[in-house]
Amino acid sequence: MSHRREQKEALRRERERREAEARAAQQRKRLVGIVGAALIAVAAIAILVVVATGSGGDDEGGGVKGSGDNFPSGGSIPEQKVFDLARVADAAGCELKSNRAASRDHIQDPDQKLKYPQDPPASGKHYAVPAEDGLYNGAPPNDTALVHALEHGRVIVWAKPSLPREARQQLRALFDEDSYQLVVVRRANMSYDVAATAWSADPTPLGTGRTLGCPTWSEDAIDALRAFRDEHRSNGPEPVP
Repeated sequence: MSHRREQKEALRRERERREAEARAAQQRKRLVGIVGAALIAVAAIAILVVVATGSGGDDEGGGVKGSGDNFPSGGSIPEQKVFDLARVADAAGCELKSNRAASRDHIQDPDQKLKYPQDPPASGKHYAVPAEDGLYNGAPPNDTALVHALEHGRVIVWAKPSLPREARQQLRALFDEDSYQLVVVRRANMSYDVAATAWSADPTPLGTGRTLGCPTWSEDAIDALRAFRDEHRSNGPEPVP
């Protein structure tokens, strides 16, 4: 009788051991599944970020982008002397323009060609992913991505690639001086030697496109660009730090 009880007890312990092992195996399987799903989600997010931002080997965040020679280093600029935008724009022979924005709609194709009422553009329909802050030594982003950056409160400086090397070096120095929410790109076919655009929030809901256009480059344009930058950045209809 005692021997039978011992056999039953041994069988019970063996059953409990197997059940415990089965539960542990199931928990491990569940944990592996959760971790695997999390890793897949993280990888997917990382891929989306790379695709959305267009980052690559030459991307240095909000700094200098590309390996071209649009804006070479080595330039220097004088200290700012004039801070009033209207006054310094007049002194530099630049013009100030304002145009009511017609749309804040998104497009899904970054290569879709849009005709903007201003050149360079200052507001309007745009691609769903904005251009990154930075100075683009290589090819600039599409207009549709740049306009989205304007909506987020960025100021964009546009310069003809035919400007003298010294002028392009000074634009690089201007960027290095204060690059916060600033984008600097080349633009070959505009009517200005250098221009800056911004998109102000007022009047809501569409806001106003702002343009500083300088038909002829001069050192006075540097202070005009500074004053425009300081007056209009961070004021977009959809501000993003």
